[in-house]
Amino acid sequence: MSFSASGLLLASLLYLAILFGIAWITERGVVPRHWVRHPLVYTLSLGVYAGIWAIYAAVGMAAESGYGFLAYYLGISGAFLLAPVLLNPIMRIGRAYQLTSLADLFAYRYRSQWAGTLVTLCSGVAILSLLSMQIQAVTTSASILAPDTSPHLISGMFSLIVVLFAVLFGARRNQDAENHPGLVLAIAFDSLVKLIALLAIGGVVLFSVFDGMGGLEIWLAGNTSPATTMSLSIDAGSWRAIMLMSFAGALVLPHMYHMTFSETPSPKALSKASWGLPLYLLLLGIPVPLILWGGQALGVTTGPDFYTIGVAQALDSPALTLFMYIAGLSAASGLMIVSTLALAGMVLNHVVLPLKTPKDQGDIYRWLRWTKRLLIAAIILLALLFHETVGKNLDLSILGAISLSGTLQLLPGALGVIYWPEGNRRGLIAGLVTGLFIWAFTLVLPFSHTANLLEWLGVPLIPDYGNWHIFTFISLTANISVFTLISVLSTSTSEETSAAQACSLGALSRPQRRELLASSSADFVRQMAEPLGMDVAKREIERALAQLKLPNVEYRPYQLRRLRDQVEINLSGLLGPSVARDMVVRHLGFKPMARGGTAQDIRYVERALGDYQNRLTGLAGELDNLRRHYRQTLQNLPIPACSVGEDGEILMWNHAIEALTGITADDVVGARLMALPDHWHHLLDDFDSGEDLHRYKHRLDLKGRPHWLNLHKAALSGPDHPDGGSIILVEDQTEIRLLEDELMHSERLASVGRLAAGVAHEIGNPVTGISSLAQNLKLETDNSDILDTASQIQQQTRRISAILQSLMNFARTGNHAQANRYEPVSIRRCVDESINLLSLSDKGMGIHYVNDCPETLQILGDEQRLVQVFVNLLANARDASPEGGAIRVTGKDEGYSAIIEVVDQGSGIPADQLDHIFEPFYTTKATNKGTGLGLSLVYSIVEEHYGNIQVESPADPTTGLGTCVRLKLPAYEPETEDSAIRPNERF
Repeated sequence: MSFSASGLLLASLLYLAILFGIAWITERGVVPRHWVRHPLVYTLSLGVYAGIWAIYAAVGMAAESGYGFLAYYLGISGAFLLAPVLLNPIMRIGRAYQLTSLADLFAYRYRSQWAGTLVTLCSGVAILSLLSMQIQAVTTSASILAPDTSPHLISGMFSLIVVLFAVLFGARRNQDAENHPGLVLAIAFDSLVKLIALLAIGGVVLFSVFDGMGGLEIWLAGNTSPATTMSLSIDAGSWRAIMLMSFAGALVLPHMYHMTFSETPSPKALSKASWGLPLYLLLLGIPVPLILWGGQALGVTTGPDFYTIGVAQALDSPALTLFMYIAGLSAASGLMIVSTLALAGMVLNHVVLPLKTPKDQGDIYRWLRWTKRLLIAAIILLALLFHETVGKNLDLSILGAISLSGTLQLLPGALGVIYWPEGNRRGLIAGLVTGLFIWAFTLVLPFSHTANLLEWLGVPLIPDYGNWHIFTFISLTANISVFTLISVLSTSTSEETSAAQACSLGALSRPQRRELLASSSADFVRQMAEPLGMDVAKREIERALAQLKLPNVEYRPYQLRRLRDQVEINLSGLLGPSVARDMVVRHLGFKPMARGGTAQDIRYVERALGDYQNRLTGLAGELDNLRRHYRQTLQNLPIPACSVGEDGEILMWNHAIEALTGITADDVVGARLMALPDHWHHLLDDFDSGEDLHRYKHRLDLKGRPHWLNLHKAALSGPDHPDGGSIILVEDQTEIRLLEDELMHSERLASVGRLAAGVAHEIGNPVTGISSLAQNLKLETDNSDILDTASQIQQQTRRISAILQSLMNFARTGNHAQANRYEPVSIRRCVDESINLLSLSDKGMGIHYVNDCPETLQILGDEQRLVQVFVNLLANARDASPEGGAIRVTGKDEGYSAIIEVVDQGSGIPADQLDHIFEPFYTTKATNKGTGLGLSLVYSIVEEHYGNIQVESPADPTTGLGTCVRLKLPAYEPETEDSAIRPNERF
């Protein structure tokens, strides 16, 4: 039975088009997201590991070593069964730092571009053999079905088709996407096709060739050869070698690393796959003995490797035969597509970009996409060249062994990432070079065209393929020995130690708190525009800000350090960790270290400890509980407290200081003191930078109310705290100060009351007597002169009574009223009312009053008493102003204070009298014009409202005329959402 070449080509194109269509509609969102991210789909996609081995090579291996073919499945099954301790740590590291390949992982862990490049070259050379295996399998199977077609033409056409579809699969336009859901679903479909095909051919063999289990038992009983009975003819060495290489494949094969770690939808999916993949591989292995026995029973002549197609041909079933061919094509093309995509990314990040960074490109994403496409094509064409020169002359099992033994050399370094923090790049590179040299000399060269040359030179070679496993173990042993020896004898750098701690299980990151050269996210864009271009830099910074849920304009030092790390992580996924790190170090650097060292970043440590809370056990867990206890003690301390680093960065902000300031810890921790509102910034920064350890009764006006604060400072230094800094305690003494004022006021009232009582007693009675005598005098005479004198006597006695009344009023006003009785008062309304009261008098009718106070200007106070203030001030200004003069009252906000000025155009106050005008009974007016208690009363009321009063005279220095009375009172601030701190707007 044969097929035409054009028919096979059409069937191949049609099937690959179906795969691409599945990927395309998935990328467009046609397939529901929960289907694509289902653990079953992810598990099936991992079936790409089997490749052509599942369809062809496993049967050939079974014919040669019986059940030894299962070693290829058992090794990787063991790796996935150990996923919690082997695969999960790698997935955690890869997700945290966007390490999309094994080369990225090595470059990050060992802090070496050479490590990433060497891993890339090793993987590339080894994978060429695996790709050649896929090309040979498809070429041979197609040649069996279309014997008249040139094998060279088949291999060339197949390679070109795979190039086309690999480029289409890998041509991603959305750089923000973390994985390729379309690729995952297409590969899952490919794995499902492989499984159905093998189960179908196995079932056909069992029931069509052997007529069921009974017929199979009879046939096996009559055929007792080792190849037929699958007896224990397993070479122990090769079994162990294949199992070890298969175990390593879960970590070191490019396509498996990509599908396992880069394309995993969630840790839950990996836990499902840890038992799902072994079950899938078991199902793939069940039909293999049946296919082998069926081929032997039918006398198939294709050779054991291709019994799958041979059996279908022998059964004279074109549909089954074409199905088996499509299954082989699907297995080979799926593995080649994923392998070349993964390998092209490694070559791009670790070979191309270190040599040429696309900083001059207008669109770096487009440049990366097209470069990756060219690399995909180049890799597949190199595999075709390897196949035409070497691979076509080798068996499928030999090609697989060469490839797997080469990638096996990466296993020590991969395990060192998570289990051996002492390993370093010198040891890794030395061990890897040693192992690769032995591998190339003992396994690669003997099967290439250089074998004859080496034999001519007298170099011993492997006598036959049967002992290849010995050299596999020798190369791996030499690799591990050199890796261990060099790592122990050499010293790791601080960067390697830090990366090892970040990668090792249970390790905590301990970054240093240093100040960046960039002071804002806008500076990040400007500095990254040099290597990336302005558009790409802006997009990457905005992407990192969105991932961290930070505002578009960010200034806080701690958040900027987080932003820097996130930018490096994102660029690592785009350009590789080495290029990304070099780019970030060059363009987002730190300021020079002060005094030869830096402090640990407390916020980073806190976040890390929070993430590791459930992992800490034993002494570490007890220490963490003790840390949490002391931190909770500080947070719940009823005294406001904060800690500040030596660079002014706020490290702790407890609940009490949140209540006092109205500023939450999330807003300011990690920011500098200058991020605080002006009054808090000036207070705390001045105290922190000063030499005083205590500051008592510092007055601070907060939202229209005065507060008195005691500040205490202690240095955080010494052997137990080398990082430096200080802790500041803020005692709110407002209630105590108000109580003291009340006590002083009570004492003053008592003394003034006693004085007033004495004055009233000593002066009031004689004055009353004088007034009575004058009244009687007016009744006893009609003499106009005497009546006029009596009237003057009564007028003066009334004046004396007014003075006594003013004195009593002064005694009752006091220094401070109850602040909790105060209400918001409009200054403009008080001035208007005062002007209306003065207009009732016939004095100063020609004076013009101007009220320029804004409607929004308010203070907390007693409106009637404030009206009394302005009546006195305006009356004094009126008395001093010339006829036709103007008196202007202005007001404005200044910080947290209200400034009100009363300016007249009078003759002013002599300089030598300015210091006495607020004294009781002191007046600059004529004897019969004032009592001298008005400004004293004003002073008392203003002080009662926690304000102050100043007088400037002359108000106009050019004319020497006028007086300006300036009141400064705490402004009233309504409670609004905008009153909270916005750190990003206050740097």
